[in-house]
Amino acid sequence: MFKKLRNLFKGKDAKVLLENFISLSALQLVGMILPLITLPYVLRVLGFENYGTIVFAASLIAYFTALTDFSFKYTATRDVAIFKDSPEKLNLIYSKVLTIKAIFLLLSFIIITIVVYSYKPFYENRLIYFLTVPMLLGQALFPEWFFQGIEKMKYITFLNLGIKLFFTICIFIFIKKETDYWIFPLLQSAGFVGAGLVGQFILVRKYKLKFLWLKPRIIVQTIKGNVPIFINQFVPTLYNNTSTFLLGILTNNTFVGVFNAIKIIINFCVSLIEILSRVFFPFLNRKKHAFLRYKKLMLAVSIILTALCLVSYKLVFWYLNIQDDNAFTILAILALGLIGYTLYNIYGVNYFIINRQDKLVMKNTIISSMIGFVLAFPLIFYFGIIGAALNLSLSRWMMGLGLFYKYKKRIK
Repeated sequence: MFKKLRNLFKGKDAKVLLENFISLSALQLVGMILPLITLPYVLRVLGFENYGTIVFAASLIAYFTALTDFSFKYTATRDVAIFKDSPEKLNLIYSKVLTIKAIFLLLSFIIITIVVYSYKPFYENRLIYFLTVPMLLGQALFPEWFFQGIEKMKYITFLNLGIKLFFTICIFIFIKKETDYWIFPLLQSAGFVGAGLVGQFILVRKYKLKFLWLKPRIIVQTIKGNVPIFINQFVPTLYNNTSTFLLGILTNNTFVGVFNAIKIIINFCVSLIEILSRVFFPFLNRKKHAFLRYKKLMLAVSIILTALCLVSYKLVFWYLNIQDDNAFTILAILALGLIGYTLYNIYGVNYFIINRQDKLVMKNTIISSMIGFVLAFPLIFYFGIIGAALNLSLSRWMMGLGLFYKYKKRIK
């Protein structure tokens, strides 16, 4: 298999894939390693309860992250990859992305404000929520979709590494006592906004992109065209983020802190899976015949990562000072969900979406996510933190197996 992969990905393609893999892997790995460096310090200084409050606030904002992105991570990337040699098309894509993101960003700010002032537990920690909100602005400004589309992911790496390093250094400088927990979301937001502004500067100065005032008809058409993939990207938030969100409502912020600390380990593996998925996305748009070999590579990676999580748990829990009795059970459940997550990336993102079967992926995602959303309340209500882990992994398996079944049915 490796010989075939080497023969397929050679020459210019191999150079581009390798450069993109190194860029994204450096970004994602450092992006996950730096929090692992700071997390023991944060948990010791702020405590699991205050850390849980920060995570709980972020879980509310996360519902709106997908809304402001509005699936441009895939649709705009796909369009840029196709029209990267046409300045007129790139200006149009750039203008549509900025305009629609601005509309949904404003809508998000309004809704979040209403929610925070309407619910007493949120209102009591309103400072944390409003210091977390600017992250949405930074993420909306950051042109990851453009750099990925032109396969120049080194810019994503440099800018995001700047965010992470800034954030990491500032944590050790400014967070000194338990009452400093409000500084954590402030630093996060400052880093994201800064990177977003620099990214926009690069687009305008280096790539000469120009913003065009668009007719309402074009904006409406773009929104309608993005709806299938947007739903496909947003609906998983209902099971993924709701597990953390409901855990905070039905239990307490201490459990949220423990659950998120364990989930960071799994997210490290998720990042590795996403690196490969995103690196191959533009490539497979151009060379669809490489899919079968890509599939084998992804499955092998997911199995190895799952095994590593299970054999290294003692070292990880010692490092993070996690002493919860259910910690290994939670880790094992979440680790097994990695394979289901990989199946979704293989067949959803890098097969059906590449082949313009957006609605098929959307329907599968809606069904699986809604089942996960419905199961979230009883699972967490009766089983607490273990129920949150079960809900997350079951939903990932449903999404992955659903697309695997449709793929098998299609190729028969």
